[in-house]
Amino acid sequence: MTEQVLVFVGTRKGAFVLESDEGRREWVTRGPYLEGQNVMHMTLDPRTRTLFAAVGDPWFGSRVYRSTDLSLTWDEPTTGPVFPETTGLKLEKVWHVEPGRPSEPGVVYAGVEPAALFKSSDNGGTWEFVQSLNDHPSRPYWMAAAGGLCLHTIVLDPADAARMYVGISSAGVFRTVDGGATWQPANQGTRANFDPTSPPVYPEVGQCVHKMVMNPSEPARLYQQNHCGVYRSDDGGDAWHEITDGLPGEWGLGMAVHPHDANTVWVCPGTSSYKHWMPDAAMTIYRSRDRGASWQPLTVGLPQEGAYLDVLREGMAVDALPQAGVYVGTNTGQLYLSADEGDSWRQAEYLFPPIQSVGTAVVAG
Repeated sequence: MTEQVLVFVGTRKGAFVLESDEGRREWVTRGPYLEGQNVMHMTLDPRTRTLFAAVGDPWFGSRVYRSTDLSLTWDEPTTGPVFPETTGLKLEKVWHVEPGRPSEPGVVYAGVEPAALFKSSDNGGTWEFVQSLNDHPSRPYWMAAAGGLCLHTIVLDPADAARMYVGISSAGVFRTVDGGATWQPANQGTRANFDPTSPPVYPEVGQCVHKMVMNPSEPARLYQQNHCGVYRSDDGGDAWHEITDGLPGEWGLGMAVHPHDANTVWVCPGTSSYKHWMPDAAMTIYRSRDRGASWQPLTVGLPQEGAYLDVLREGMAVDALPQAGVYVGTNTGQLYLSADEGDSWRQAEYLFPPIQSVGTAVVAG
């Protein structure tokens, strides 16, 4: 049976899908779909082959769209995540959608702005507000980062249905081990000195996590790109160890982990929160094969001069083939593809609207 590789590209003006075989030499691009809408994130639910799109658009509304034919047609949601009136909060943007585990059919999670978590038990048809996270005692002290006060990352432990993590900018990482009944900060070892000239500060909450990833084969291993460095946890978030050494700086947004090797991780360093482009305007992806102990710059096929571009927090993805493909989208509309784990790159034919997210799936052809 042949396999089909899909790359889902969410942009400020719609969604696109790239298709190839397992060789990943030739690509066909479809779209745009959801034309004109701000697509923050796209993901395929392997349980049902439903494609979800998190749309955060001030004109069309912020909702979760669904497609059951790999993006050719989309439903028109009659409702979306809605805050209870008692919270006094109003939905501004849906940032992330995360399908549940195989053991929880119909369950889908959504992270939104202002920072909150929603859960659907009917495959995204209706949504329930997760009150327990909003009731955390630290909630009054969560502060908006440059991109807003957003819950942008949801990580599910595939081995433990009661354990999950969320990333909030800027509040930090929160973890539940009882299926969402209670939540605890999981930020030990991550800094919150946003002025790098100031002494290191390690509060319980207040960190600005930019992206967090987990390798499902080793769920205790987590990585995060933070406003203040890159970190690894080997114990399910109990403690974080900084692994920034060897990178050109501590700030960045994009990050991905190898689907079969928990020791391999990629990051896309940026210059700073005020200079949203690659250091020295040279596009370089960094890869570690040893849990972040050392980093290798990957540049073959990437622009090395005048690259005043950046990769947003959902802008990097890795496919699940044995030799993983890596895909990086930029805020200036270029999409770069690698079929050899980042050793070499080429640019996709299309020049897209500014890319908000890149996702992948491998399906039976």
